[in-house]
Amino acid sequence: MTVSDGSYAHEGADVAETSPLSAFTLPLEDGDIRVCQDGPRDAPALLLLHGSASSGRSWGPMVPLLRGSHRVIRIDLLGHGRSAKPADGSYTIPDQARRAAGVLDRLGIEHAVVVAHSSGGTVATALAELRSELVTALALVNTGPSLAAYLAPDSAAPGFLQWPPTDEQLRELASTGFSRPGYQVPEELLDDVRSMTQHTFIATMQATRSYLEQRALPDRLAVLGKPLLVIFGADDRRWRSSSAGEYRAVAGAEIQLLPGLGHSPLLEDPPRTAVPLLAFAAKHAVSADR
Repeated sequence: MTVSDGSYAHEGADVAETSPLSAFTLPLEDGDIRVCQDGPRDAPALLLLHGSASSGRSWGPMVPLLRGSHRVIRIDLLGHGRSAKPADGSYTIPDQARRAAGVLDRLGIEHAVVVAHSSGGTVATALAELRSELVTALALVNTGPSLAAYLAPDSAAPGFLQWPPTDEQLRELASTGFSRPGYQVPEELLDDVRSMTQHTFIATMQATRSYLEQRALPDRLAVLGKPLLVIFGADDRRWRSSSAGEYRAVAGAEIQLLPGLGHSPLLEDPPRTAVPLLAFAAKHAVSADR
């Protein structure tokens, strides 16, 4: 089912997103970044970061569950969605984090709970490393802690895709993102890949791999002292769900396994995903500063 603003609706839950209260393109030094905002401007801020070959609209079904109590900010990372896709841009994880910080600065947000799906968790971690004062807490949804936890077959690797990819290739690539065989992958999810260039697709995938090769996420997060929530669909077909336990290296980390859900619980069951996220955000969110 397609809902307004090109967002997704969950097949098994009555969740649909209306158009964001505001959506605009924010010019930064090295490329324009698409921003969507929902919820009261004086509410605590939640920054939502998407995964590889996706966009901020992947969070669409979650927004109605979050915006009542939070100022919800979604961005399309450079190279994705409606943001710029420069051929000469830097797609390293620290540079993506720097742009996310730039968006928060331009919006006048001094503190945010940062919520990330999949490889967006690397950007969230880098943001906490680069701008610790901005990040009050982190929530990672199906973010693999290290490359050793990766399960997806080689056929999903970027080097195996022609460009533009065929519909069959796109659906094969997306299929491991969900737990149910035969799940109807939202067409908009495939459009997010189609909207990328071959260069941005490969460069962003390689950037995530490089960041994880340098140091595992639990090791990075353990020294930051930030409250951490890890949500993992127990039937993830891309990352070994038992690897969520590696985040216990972070003092006080909360880990929630969601049985029956796969790599994308934010799409597969938004209400069940929202329960631990809202409880965590309520404990750690900071009221708006401006």
